[in-house]
Amino acid sequence: MGWGSIIFLIVLGFIALFLEVFVIPGFGVVGILGIVSFVIGIYQAYAIYGVLAGTLTLLATAFVAIALVVISLRTKTWKKIMLDSNIDSKVNEIDEEKLQVGDLGVAVSRLAPVGKARINDKMFEVQSMGEFIDVNAEIEVLRIEKSKITVGVKQDN
Repeated sequence: MGWGSIIFLIVLGFIALFLEVFVIPGFGVVGILGIVSFVIGIYQAYAIYGVLAGTLTLLATAFVAIALVVISLRTKTWKKIMLDSNIDSKVNEIDEEKLQVGDLGVAVSRLAPVGKARINDKMFEVQSMGEFIDVNAEIEVLRIEKSKITVGVKQDN
């Protein structure tokens, strides 16, 4: 095994880790293949060419890895691939004095079976009993469990 094979293994390791980080979700077989490829390449440099060549190979591989990370951070590569959105939604904060079973309201969005409803002049995320409820339908609170509000179509009495 010559320098060509050692360099090939190290480059294969970089490619595998690149694919693992940017293309394939999670950490799996390709990432492990990349790490194993690095280890074998550096080990072969030590075994065939001695301590000096092995150490230089290890340092060069580490330098290239650090340089690639620094370059990717400076060119804002991470910003291009990162999810950049905020989650502004929140769990229903149910004030039991203001919302009780039997209260009436109006579906603001289609409940299929989850949607938004205005009950007692406040907006809530509600869930029907499985049926679809159209927009502007009159609804009634049937059950309140923690932050889950179950509603149904208002029954005419």
